[in-house]
Amino acid sequence: MINASLKHLAALLADKQISSVELTQTYLSRIEAHNATLNAFISLDTERSLDEARAADACRAAGQAGPLTGVPLAHKDIFCADGWRTSCGSKMLENFIAPYDAHVVSQFKAAGMVSLGKTNMDEFAMGSSNETSYFGAVKNPWDHAAVPGGSSGGSAAAVAARLAPAATGTDTGGSIRQPAALTGITGLKPTYGVVSRYGMIAFASSLDQAGPMAKSAEDCALLMNVMAGFDARDSTSLERPTEDYTRDLEQPLAGLRIGLPREYFADGLSADVAAAVEAALAEYRRLGATTVDISLPNTQLSIPVYYVLAPAEASSNLSRFDGVRYGYRAPEYSSLVDLYEKSRAQGFGAEVKRRIMIGSYVLSHGYYDAYYLQAQKIRRLIAQDFDAAFQSCDVIMGPTTPSTAFNFGEKADDPVAMYLSDIYTIAVNLAGLPGMSVPCGFGANGRPVGLQIIGNYFAEAKMLGVAHQYQRATDWHTRMPEGLK
Repeated sequence: MINASLKHLAALLADKQISSVELTQTYLSRIEAHNATLNAFISLDTERSLDEARAADACRAAGQAGPLTGVPLAHKDIFCADGWRTSCGSKMLENFIAPYDAHVVSQFKAAGMVSLGKTNMDEFAMGSSNETSYFGAVKNPWDHAAVPGGSSGGSAAAVAARLAPAATGTDTGGSIRQPAALTGITGLKPTYGVVSRYGMIAFASSLDQAGPMAKSAEDCALLMNVMAGFDARDSTSLERPTEDYTRDLEQPLAGLRIGLPREYFADGLSADVAAAVEAALAEYRRLGATTVDISLPNTQLSIPVYYVLAPAEASSNLSRFDGVRYGYRAPEYSSLVDLYEKSRAQGFGAEVKRRIMIGSYVLSHGYYDAYYLQAQKIRRLIAQDFDAAFQSCDVIMGPTTPSTAFNFGEKADDPVAMYLSDIYTIAVNLAGLPGMSVPCGFGANGRPVGLQIIGNYFAEAKMLGVAHQYQRATDWHTRMPEGLK
């Protein structure tokens, strides 16, 4: 059952072969057995989860169930959820109880899905390894010596270890796709604005986007049917007709043109990842697709551009955490300025402080034009690269990450090396495009490899169909770590 798809779980519930209470308890029991080792969840509330399951069962009994009513899922701890602690992986919000639901959370509630708890994450979503969390690092279920990726590492580990059938995540520079790749699951970052950011604690507002994390593309499509939609409370939410993200799942791949950026297959890509990706591309050719060589010439600039723009927005967004209104307050201080300084110094971790300082610097008088404005110009060039590429292909494919999961501590003292682990994902956020990662094999060390699929704006349904056809022909997405079965 723990390897069943969301569609299969929903069918079991509809046929009364299992109740939502029984299904929820199955996952809660797995969390109890394995979370002490994996550290995937920050907050749990067993009775609240079971109460939601009972309500879902009552809804089904009354004939009022939707497609996913009674199916459990986990939420990244960046989403406010009424009555739940919402810490964002930080000491700053360690004791913050959210008084309302994020749009994403309320959408899943309305669909009758059951919350299993809040998952661990890099502090304020700043990190690529889940090592910056105030609550400790998450372990990769495939190898406990390896990182699960970040910042949505808790959600990725929970799904990979089958502690949850699905989870929510957020992606600012690859934070859904990178951990999905490193843990062997499927993760989708939608087009910017398709999923509301209301109630999602902000890191970089022009880049942050919520998305689904699950075992398969089909599961992600079902979750997108719930998550997506216009929300007037979010000024960046796009008012578009309602879509069925499952509509292209059965579309054959004959005639599909796959663009292969030469920049994604150059120096820096490990041989074992390259081999797994090439095997996946060979499978796509067997299924009827053709590949064309393309170029994204400004790819190498995406890292410096991102690490100007994202810290700039973070320094503004995190200015609200000052020890006065809510969040951590230093216990001793001599003045208002001292309160600000000590609360922020004690409440934020090292990576958050680093990015706040970088952001404040690039926004300061005399440096705004030299750094921030130039970065915005290059951001436009990066988006134009994708526009040109999609003239000759339908989707773009390549590795999600340059290597498989690295070991804990391996890059902790080298921020630049850590940042380079997102080299293939960041440009997608800068352009606002949809991107996803699907498992496509294992590296030489037995750790998962992810294939990245990038689509044009609002091409999520097409991408999900392209991924689903590959997953029908392969079984990488069904694999799970030994010892967790």
